[in-house]
Amino acid sequence: MTFEHANVRTSSKPWGSHDLGPWNRSGNREAAIGELKFDRAETQAPDPTLLLKLLFTKQKLSIQVHPDDAFAQTMGMANGKTEAWYVLSAEDGAQVAIGLKQTLTLSELRSAIADGSIADLVKWQAAEVGDVFFIPAGTIHAIGAGLVIAEIQQRSDTTFRLFDHGRSRELHIDQAVAVADLEPAKTDRMPMHLTVERMKLVSCAFFVLERIDLPPDANWELQAQHETWGLVTAGSATIGSMNAGVGDAFFAEADRAVINVGRHGLTVLLAYADSAPQPGLLRDLDDRKSDLAIHNLTQAGLYDENPSSLPFRSMEGRP
Repeated sequence: MTFEHANVRTSSKPWGSHDLGPWNRSGNREAAIGELKFDRAETQAPDPTLLLKLLFTKQKLSIQVHPDDAFAQTMGMANGKTEAWYVLSAEDGAQVAIGLKQTLTLSELRSAIADGSIADLVKWQAAEVGDVFFIPAGTIHAIGAGLVIAEIQQRSDTTFRLFDHGRSRELHIDQAVAVADLEPAKTDRMPMHLTVERMKLVSCAFFVLERIDLPPDANWELQAQHETWGLVTAGSATIGSMNAGVGDAFFAEADRAVINVGRHGLTVLLAYADSAPQPGLLRDLDDRKSDLAIHNLTQAGLYDENPSSLPFRSMEGRP
């Protein structure tokens, strides 16, 4: 049984920011911070299967792609990298790129990488606060400037860069071409409410991402059956033994934690290692009712327990 207040590591990036507020107070006047990575407090514990981090972009990131499990394992790595993004902050005109505008052949992709035209062949789209993006392994993608994004992913650092906006970092053309999906991204799917408090944002073979919205001064219990990461994005609460505010993260596994919500309510991004939403994840301690409404929705034919593996963009449910 495990419940931990997560540790934070900062990573400097050429496209990063000097101001990480309100998410973190570790801004650095000398180095631009691009990522905050959350780690388990128990440093001797085995690596989790998922990685939670925050991205801060003042410039466009590279156009890149990640391998799937099968390709990663041919390179001696444990797994590939499928990920999902939740937009926490967005400047006017901020964009992300997901997939290609049109189908390419392998030779066309190589040529586009060589002459830089790949930057115009990816599908750029607006990114606003509360939007959700799912990026399966093999999807060519990029994040634009002016964004703060919460990312949940398979635990892997394997990234193949196709284009880097004139920066001098290494490209990985052969590997990128070998793993890239040459088709446009598939049709979007919208998130759905599981209960009043729970909104499913993404479910795939590797993780489920939910947004939890709890009312002020309420008392709940989180029941984390599987590896679970939580990030407070609004409000405050006592969660287990930790006093949690905006930017605080926790790790839980095979444990329960009482949530005493503060007077401004609480919003948490919750990601866990499963392929479908977990019934009974939250229990209302004030009226002793659990959220087994998922079961009732399933019986009524209103909820599909089969996980979606299609990418989607949310335009609803913004905080």
